Amino acid sequence: MPVAYPTEAKHLALRYILDAWEEAVYEGLEPDCIATAAIFAALSDMVATYGEEPVAVMCAKLPERIRGGEFSVAQTKQ
Repeated sequence: MPVAYPTEAKHLALRYILDAWEEAVYEGLEPDCIATAAIFAALSDMVATYGEEPVAVMCAKLPERIRGGEFSVAQTKQ
Protein backbone atom coordinates (compact mmCIF):
# COMPACT_ATOMS: atom_id res chain seq x y z
CA MET A 1 0.00 0.00 0.00
CA PRO A 2 1.40 3.51 0.74
CA VAL A 3 5.12 4.14 0.59
CA ALA A 4 6.79 5.03 3.89
CA TYR A 5 8.04 8.62 3.71
CA PRO A 6 10.58 10.19 6.05
CA THR A 7 9.04 11.96 9.01
CA GLU A 8 10.45 15.31 7.83
CA ALA A 9 8.63 15.00 4.49
CA LYS A 10 5.35 14.18 6.26
CA HIS A 11 5.72 17.19 8.55
CA LEU A 12 6.54 19.49 5.65
CA ALA A 13 3.56 18.20 3.67
CA LEU A 14 1.28 18.74 6.67
CA ARG A 15 2.62 22.28 7.10
CA TYR A 16 1.73 23.07 3.48
CA ILE A 17 -1.79 21.69 3.95
CA LEU A 18 -2.30 23.60 7.22
CA ASP A 19 -1.06 26.84 5.64
CA ALA A 20 -3.53 26.44 2.77
CA TRP A 21 -6.27 25.59 5.27
CA GLU A 22 -5.60 28.76 7.29
CA GLU A 23 -5.65 30.84 4.11
CA ALA A 24 -8.97 29.33 3.02
CA VAL A 25 -10.52 30.05 6.44
CA TYR A 26 -9.17 33.59 6.27
CA GLU A 27 -10.85 33.96 2.87
CA GLY A 28 -14.17 32.96 4.44
CA LEU A 29 -14.55 29.26 3.70
CA GLU A 30 -16.06 27.14 6.46
CA PRO A 31 -13.69 24.55 7.99
CA ASP A 32 -16.13 21.67 7.34
CA CYS A 33 -16.20 22.61 3.64
CA ILE A 34 -12.40 22.66 3.54
CA ALA A 35 -12.23 19.33 5.37
CA THR A 36 -14.61 17.68 2.92
CA ALA A 37 -12.60 18.96 -0.04
CA ALA A 38 -9.32 17.88 1.56
CA ILE A 39 -10.60 14.36 2.27
CA PHE A 40 -11.94 14.09 -1.28
CA ALA A 41 -8.64 15.29 -2.77
CA ALA A 42 -6.60 12.92 -0.61
CA LEU A 43 -8.75 9.87 -1.29
CA SER A 44 -8.99 10.61 -5.02
CA ASP A 45 -5.21 10.84 -5.27
CA MET A 46 -4.71 7.66 -3.25
CA VAL A 47 -7.25 5.75 -5.38
CA ALA A 48 -5.48 6.94 -8.54
CA THR A 49 -2.15 5.76 -7.12
CA TYR A 50 -3.05 2.53 -5.28
CA GLY A 51 -6.49 1.52 -6.54
CA GLU A 52 -9.88 1.40 -4.89
CA GLU A 53 -9.57 -1.77 -2.82
CA PRO A 54 -6.31 -0.93 -0.95
CA VAL A 55 -7.69 2.52 -0.13
CA ALA A 56 -10.99 1.03 1.03
CA VAL A 57 -9.07 -1.35 3.32
CA MET A 58 -7.09 1.57 4.75
CA CYS A 59 -10.29 3.58 5.27
CA ALA A 60 -11.94 0.66 7.05
CA LYS A 61 -9.30 1.08 9.78
CA LEU A 62 -10.05 4.78 10.28
CA PRO A 63 -12.76 4.41 12.97
CA GLU A 64 -10.35 2.53 15.24
CA ARG A 65 -7.58 5.06 14.60
CA ILE A 66 -9.92 8.00 15.24
CA ARG A 67 -11.23 6.47 18.47
CA GLY A 68 -7.63 5.79 19.49
CA GLY A 69 -6.90 9.51 19.35
CA GLU A 70 -4.53 9.39 16.39
CA PHE A 71 -6.18 12.45 14.82
CA SER A 72 -6.97 14.39 18.00
CA VAL A 73 -5.09 17.59 18.62
CA ALA A 74 -3.57 17.68 22.09
CA GLN A 75 -5.21 20.37 24.20
CA THR A 76 -3.25 22.20 26.83
CA LYS A 77 -4.91 23.38 30.00
CA GLN A 78 -4.07 26.83 31.26
